[in-house]
Amino acid sequence: MQAVITSPQSKITQLNIEGRIVGIGSPCFLVAEIGINHNGDIELAKKTILAAKEAGADAVKFQSYKTEDFITDRTLVYEYENSGRKVQETQFDMFKRCELTFSQLKELKLYCDQLRISFHSTPTSREGIADLVKLGAAVLKNGSDYLTHLPLIRDMGRTGLTTVLSTGMATLEEIDQAVRAFRETGNTKLILLACTSSYPTAPRDVNLLRIAALRQSFDCLTGFSDHTDGIVAAVGSVILGSVWLEKHFTLDKNLPGPDHRFSCDADEFQALARSVREMEKMVGSSSLQPTETEAHGRRNYRLSCQTTRDLPEGHVLTEADIAFRRPGTGIPPAHINYILGRKLARALSSSHTIKVEDLT
Repeated sequence: MQAVITSPQSKITQLNIEGRIVGIGSPCFLVAEIGINHNGDIELAKKTILAAKEAGADAVKFQSYKTEDFITDRTLVYEYENSGRKVQETQFDMFKRCELTFSQLKELKLYCDQLRISFHSTPTSREGIADLVKLGAAVLKNGSDYLTHLPLIRDMGRTGLTTVLSTGMATLEEIDQAVRAFRETGNTKLILLACTSSYPTAPRDVNLLRIAALRQSFDCLTGFSDHTDGIVAAVGSVILGSVWLEKHFTLDKNLPGPDHRFSCDADEFQALARSVREMEKMVGSSSLQPTETEAHGRRNYRLSCQTTRDLPEGHVLTEADIAFRRPGTGIPPAHINYILGRKLARALSSSHTIKVEDLT
């Protein structure tokens, strides 16, 4: 099916996130996804926020859920690797351990305000959305697992807030349904993230080209939610027009929990931020014209038509009279036909760079 949204209301190229312009022509918005890497410890959460800020993050993201919203079966088991060993625990216990109360979220939001780093979170219910609105969050995030929860997406849209939808595990039809549900509310402030819901994601499964495909198909801002090891995919996403980049973040990869192992630590995130900013400079313009710094090179390194020997006034120029040499201050080789057969207005010495005024 074709998933092309043509509504003119959807054509937003920039958004204002707490004074920070996000979109085409602006620096990529870097989100350190703390998620559940605080392990339910509010002080660890604060330390992680501070480390993210110092590493160059524009925002931190948490998960604000009630475990019972999405898990009641306590027999469901999750297996992950931590500190080199396999760990098994029930999904209910794992998520319950990392659940944040409203008062804790409020404390974290106030701390982010103090540090001047943007705060947002992923809610799993209408009540969770209301809590984030009450806290003054500027952004709502919908996780890949909730992409088909269209009632929740509509609730997000009705807030009028910028909403970020991750598209991991999704078919084109499912993304189209989610986008339509959001836009039905009249909200146009939408960012779609290319995402692979595999932890960590193997290089062959990253598919960065989805970033551009989402932008072309749904006429909205797009970005990348990165679950790979390292920073190569994240930096590469900038080349394909990612305006929003989300990367898991931890203070220590060896902390207990499922996401620490493939998260960036502070040093890696700092390298990511630095590399993204360098890549943005390198992406530059698509204009097929010399850069300002190349102007000097054109003069010194391009070729001109020069005389091969001393030539008298009135001499008719032939190919044998002309060589192509530096600098590029005279008539270029591409215009040799303009020279051939012309008479000299004056005598020219050998290796003279031929100019228009030398010809009659």
